[in-house]
Amino acid sequence: MAIQQTRLRIGENGRVVIPASVRKALGVGVGDEIILQQQDGDFRITTQQQRIARARRRIRQYIKPGTPLVAEFLAERREAAKHE
Repeated sequence: MAIQQTRLRIGENGRVVIPASVRKALGVGVGDEIILQQQDGDFRITTQQQRIARARRRIRQYIKPGTPLVAEFLAERREAAKHE
């Protein structure tokens, strides 16, 4: 993945304009919500959809293809409910 860098200026009331090319790369438009995360002095801009996709990729490495996770989860919850 290539690292891209853009310089921005902080405007009135602390506002920053995200360039069109960055918005396009994020897949966001007017009115969409983004997430700004600070870690170790750096900032990362993502969307909720990107976070969900990343979590799914991480989970897939631990489960077998075709495993019905929802059905398995519901079965576990039903079994636990019997013992409550």
